[in-house]
Amino acid sequence: MFYSLTGRVLKTDLSSVAIECGGVGFRCQVSYMTLQDIDPSETVTLYTYLNVREDAMELFGFSTEYELEWFKLLISVSGVGPKAALAVLSQYLPDRLALLISAGDSKAITKAQGVGPKIAQRIILELKDKVKTLGAVNSGGVSVESVELAADSSNTSEAIAALTMLGYTQTDAAVAVSKIDPSLNVEDIIKQALKLLSRQV
Repeated sequence: MFYSLTGRVLKTDLSSVAIECGGVGFRCQVSYMTLQDIDPSETVTLYTYLNVREDAMELFGFSTEYELEWFKLLISVSGVGPKAALAVLSQYLPDRLALLISAGDSKAITKAQGVGPKIAQRIILELKDKVKTLGAVNSGGVSVESVELAADSSNTSEAIAALTMLGYTQTDAAVAVSKIDPSLNVEDIIKQALKLLSRQV
């Protein structure tokens, strides 16, 4: 129904923005990331999603169409409602979320408020293939495809497991391992990955 709203900012709080369009103030629930993009002194455009329930109509707003697409992807997962999707996008930028999903890092996804282990696993299960259709999503020159391959192949998945035992997140370990020749033995992969990870500290 609403594609976007453009107008001046009437009010912001920790989870929403009110925008005046044609004399009407529209309150949009927004992610933390979108909130950071908004300058209250300037005219703002938010790409919107209208969620209609029996007892309410809720408007969600996003500073980019890309974030809106991710919101729609997340709510397509069974058991994930708009509030949970917004919580995930408040915790992670879409590109980082793509890497988490590709690496199968459900533990990281549960850091989003109100998202438990079962929902996090479902997000990974239902979105792993869809992440690739969003185009070449890269973070630090790493593609989601290379991270997924690293998480799924034998030597590299063993190396990732060892790195997580050392305290690295599954995603950071998978990103590091994805940059290394998978034909190396597990020990060499771990050594090279540790060098890469130590440079990030």
